[in-house]
Amino acid sequence: MRRLTFLLAAAVAMTLFHFVPAKAQEMVFDPATRTWVKYYLTQDAAAAIAKRKYKRREVSYRGSEVPGTIIIDTDDRSLTLVQEHGRAMKYGIGVGREGFTWSGREKITRKAKWPGWTPPPEMRVREAKAGRKIPAYMPGGEKNPLGARALYLGNTIYRIHGTNEDWSIGRQVSSGCIRMFNADVIDLYDRVKVGAPVIVR
Repeated sequence: MRRLTFLLAAAVAMTLFHFVPAKAQEMVFDPATRTWVKYYLTQDAAAAIAKRKYKRREVSYRGSEVPGTIIIDTDDRSLTLVQEHGRAMKYGIGVGREGFTWSGREKITRKAKWPGWTPPPEMRVREAKAGRKIPAYMPGGEKNPLGARALYLGNTIYRIHGTNEDWSIGRQVSSGCIRMFNADVIDLYDRVKVGAPVIVR
């Protein structure tokens, strides 16, 4: 009975907490022992939960923005594409980690399929200091962190793009870019045009 109670508590906790990469710890309250217990969640498990929690869906929309507008709500971890007749498509996203968040208005200036990635020099320096070496350039493909599609935002270094780290959707992990599941960014890519307005809140 105690084991069942703990497993139920863990399941509830998994729906409430944001998740982390493999071998990072989470704390779960065990009501049987009335203590907090460390447990670990794999990337695959975290990705499966994110896919359920942040599943793409069509919703009603009552705002004033014109169809074709993209609204990014970083607190809600959602991207909404305004459509005709009071409807919108809503997608789950990953956003900038603390110190890398931003807000404002931009527009889509370019679209790319399976884009290459040129990390900014400051990112390479920052990652090197943390013991991680990243290349000066990475060609597009399944291992590329930009994923299947990229939508470039104004003249900034930021993009709305796919990811090969599904576990990161719903989390604050990026350097300011907006991450989406690859299937979702492909769907969005096919729906929006260059010049589409983007509002980041």
